[in-house]
Amino acid sequence: MSNPSPESVPMISNRQSNAQIIKAFISNFISSLSGKMFSFGLGLMLLDETHSAISFGLNMLITPIVGLLCLVPIGNLVDTYPHKAVLTGSLLALITALFLFAISINFFIGNNKLIPIVVFLIVDAISTNLNDTCYSAAIHELVNRHSVQRLSSLTQSAISLSSILSPALGVGLYSFVGFTGFIGLEIIATIAAFGVMLTMHFHYQPRNQQIAPQSHHDQLKSFRLGITYMQSRTMIKLTILLSVILNFFYTAVTIGTPYILKAQLHTSNGPVGVLETGSAIGMLLGSLMLSIFPTGNQKRLFWKLMMPVLVIDIQIGLLGLLFSTSQSAANYAIIGSLIMGILALALVILNITFQVYLQQTVPTQLLGRVVATMTTVNSSIMPIGTLLFTIIFQNTHHGGLVLIVNSLLLIGYTLLLLKPLHQAIRTDQSSSI
Repeated sequence: MSNPSPESVPMISNRQSNAQIIKAFISNFISSLSGKMFSFGLGLMLLDETHSAISFGLNMLITPIVGLLCLVPIGNLVDTYPHKAVLTGSLLALITALFLFAISINFFIGNNKLIPIVVFLIVDAISTNLNDTCYSAAIHELVNRHSVQRLSSLTQSAISLSSILSPALGVGLYSFVGFTGFIGLEIIATIAAFGVMLTMHFHYQPRNQQIAPQSHHDQLKSFRLGITYMQSRTMIKLTILLSVILNFFYTAVTIGTPYILKAQLHTSNGPVGVLETGSAIGMLLGSLMLSIFPTGNQKRLFWKLMMPVLVIDIQIGLLGLLFSTSQSAANYAIIGSLIMGILALALVILNITFQVYLQQTVPTQLLGRVVATMTTVNSSIMPIGTLLFTIIFQNTHHGGLVLIVNSLLLIGYTLLLLKPLHQAIRTDQSSSI
């Protein structure tokens, strides 16, 4: 079965593509920065009001559940209706939810504040999931084929830059304007991002008329077409297996690093913050590198995917080795931030490389369902990993050893996938010729 590339896309000039990229960067930066600061302010407010440990983890719990429950309708919606119309409806719903949240939040006290917060976070998770899937599926309507990697890379750059700036800005603004001010800032930022989106031109490509699925049966039937397509691509199936395992073991890094430093090595908050900053800088550097380097052909796709994976596997082991052998807080901060930076850089290169490959080979009319499925599968494994590794770290005094074992398991799994993935990529590329 051939892999149809989106070749019927209307001609989009480099100048038009560059203008769209700038608008997308601005919109993503505004949305990401304000969203991260808002989440930070929400966590602080909840901690003050409820004194609950779940204050900063509520969104991490709700987002995967919403993604799983809304997988089918979101994939179908994005692949059926004009993408700009979907984005318009999604952002208007989010703005309305923010206004209602601002009006209602002060009517609740203490633990009861969780009621409007959970309702809003559900709406926010649906809107964010819908927006991300829609932008990924609409990429051929925004830029020409040669600008796909640059758009994806600079979008990631906007997210990475906001990750670097949001902690400091969040602390300062929360102290200055309080949580009520945070809601106002989020409303203004969302309206600004909405305004930028409205100025973007979506060059819709001609495609067969699709009838919107009405019943639950029609929804499942339509979504099943995307699953069938993914099953026909061995390359996609193997990559999903790889990414699921990688995300599962990577949760050990995200929850284990601060726990090991604080609870087992008894450091201050300094090294934890330095390692997080190193990770954010690595993400930014990785996305900027891919925005500068040309896409090129996909003949070396295998090594573009596997080299970052092997780097990630090794860096997790080096981080565990650092925690197991060093007793210096300075080493944890300096060497640890370097390791986290390299790890994050490799992750970004891996994600963007595969994302661009999907966007260049999956038909636009199926891209929404494919992206929604892969995003949901990857995010759904993380709560499981979080729960398991939380139990493991709390029941061992050698957290560094846990990371080393994870690294060895990942390297072994990666080596097992080398041959089948290489063959799948060769088959995938030959069938698309």
